[in-house]
This record gives sequence, C-alpha cells and structure tokens, in this order.
Amino acid sequence: MFIRNTWYVAAWSHEVTDEALFSRTIIGTPVLLYRGSDGHVVALQDRCCHRGAPLSIGRREGDCVRCLYHGLKFDASGVCVEAPAQARIPPQAKVASYPVVERHRWIWIWMGDPALADPATIPDTHWVDDPAWRCLPGYIHYDVNYLLICDNLLDFSHLPFVHPGTLGGPESYASVQPKVERIEGGVRVTRWTMDIKAPPFAAAVKHWPGNVDRWNIYDFTIPGVLLMDSGMAPTGTGAREGARVDAAEFRSCQALTPETETSTHYFFAQPHNFAIDRPEVTRSVHDAIVEAFDEDRAIITAQQRNLSLDPDFKMMAFGIDSALSQFRWTVNQRLEAERAQQAEIKAAEPASGAAQ
Repeated sequence: MFIRNTWYVAAWSHEVTDEALFSRTIIGTPVLLYRGSDGHVVALQDRCCHRGAPLSIGRREGDCVRCLYHGLKFDASGVCVEAPAQARIPPQAKVASYPVVERHRWIWIWMGDPALADPATIPDTHWVDDPAWRCLPGYIHYDVNYLLICDNLLDFSHLPFVHPGTLGGPESYASVQPKVERIEGGVRVTRWTMDIKAPPFAAAVKHWPGNVDRWNIYDFTIPGVLLMDSGMAPTGTGAREGARVDAAEFRSCQALTPETETSTHYFFAQPHNFAIDRPEVTRSVHDAIVEAFDEDRAIITAQQRNLSLDPDFKMMAFGIDSALSQFRWTVNQRLEAERAQQAEIKAAEPASGAAQ
C-alpha cells in the first residue's frame, strides 16, 4: 500500500530527452514520460487501454504516441484520437495522465487525485542547480521495500559501522543521541558531534589541522524525501552557535520513490559550496557518496532477504529508533486517511447513481 496524494520524484531531467520515450514504474504503476514539442514533460500510464501493451515501446507521432501492438494513437492528455479501421472511438478509450512539475533538475509526479496536486507543496531542492553550489546527479535502484531505506536514513548511528571508510568517522559518532522533532509530514533530526576526526569523504577534499565539530540537520518527509544541512568545521570555532568558519558545507537532497512493494528508486545529490571551481572535488564527493550508498544497499538488501524468511519476525525497538518510529507512524496515518477517503467516495457512488 502506497500513499498516492503526494509528489514523487519520477526522474532526473536529463533522463527524459526530447525525442525518446522513457518508462519507469512508480508505486506499482508503469508510467510513460516524454517531452512535448514545447519541452514540457508528459506523463501517461504506460499501458494501452486496448490490450495492455506498453506505450513506451510504441512510436512518437508529434505530441502523440502510437501503440505498436494494434496501432491506437493517444494524445498528450491520454485520450485515444485514432484507432485503425474504426471511425468511431469509444469515449472511454483513454489512459490515465498524471500532473508533472519539472523543478531543479527533478521531475515530480502526482499519482493521486489531480485536483489535489499543488505544486507549492513540492519540497525545495534548489541547491541542486543553484550556481553557488555544485553536485552531480545520482540514482540507485534497490530491490527492497522503500520503508527499510527510510529506516536507514532516519538513524545515522549506523554511519561508523556501515561506512567506516566513507561517511562514517569514529564510532563515538554513534553514541550521540540526536534531537528528533515532529514536523508537518515527517520529522526533523538534529545531530551534533563535537571534537571528532573528520570522516574520510570530507578529509579527502578539505584539510583541517585537527578535529572538527560535525553536524547533520535534516527534514525527512512523506513520501521519503531527505533535505539535509550537514558539514563540519574546526573544533571550537563556533559552528554550533552559527559561525561556520573554514567549514565544509553540504545540502544533501535525496528522494525515495517506491517502484513496487519490494523495489525502490533512489534519487540523490550532495551539493557543496566550497571549491566550486574544482570539478575534481565535486567528483570526489559524489563518488564517495555513491560508494557509501552502495554500502547501504548491501546491508539493507541482506536485511530484506533475512526478513523475508520469517514474515512473523518483530523488530525490537531501541532508543535510537525514535525518528524512524515517528516517521512510520506519520506514513500510517496518511495511508489511513486515504483509505477512509476512498471508502467515503465508494459509499457515495450508489446513492449518486440512484439520484439520477
């Protein structure tokens, strides 16, 4: 079961080109993405209404798409406008279309009620294309349920153990209890670790004479979007009080989009605002992040495999689980609300039909 009335990241902008048809499954639904003649992204259900063949293996004809199974042609709104050897086209011959917004190099899609799709609620990821910051686009495919990845991102005490050579730092990092606050649609996590050795990925691109004070402050909101202010500065220079002297600052933007119940799309970028005229620094940061996220994928995939062997296994809660427990509660509340809304709509349908 997935939340429908929310914005999901469907793709990086560069993945959807001017001429090609691009397909990606989102919350169990195959979606076709392509650009119209004006450059705007079109999103249609990637399943012909006739026999269910994928439109993405069809053919572009102007702003329309022709299914290459039996030749039905659909316009950018999903309406069938041509059927070979059939002059009259049934009015119900159409495929679903979805609201899309392209912003800061990400293409966002709304899979629920189009009337509720408010672009103002799209998370702010402007660091991804802000000229004062630098980053490279990242994508990883997971063969696990997206909530297990959410759990991982909501508990950074795993960093020294899963990522000792990349993001981790000393094991003392894990002993710090973060501050967890409830916010609209999710949680805010604040973790300060004072007077520690800089993690390897940062030490590789910036030198400090001694230890650093490190911070990770992030919002994690439905459906699985992490926006983080993180970094480190020389110990005792006042970073916790707001002075970021000789700091390495990052504005991580990450988004989880469920593909199916057991697979997930993971979009990410790690913008930094230092050494922005040195592309090798951006590449080094990006490569370290990719390496670390591959480490995450390895442990979470092993976890998923283990859990699947015993569906009745109950995970034991520890104090470090506060953020992930609160986020899962928020997800369940939203799912319950959507289920109740759908039940009301279905209950009203017979009465509506009787009134006619």
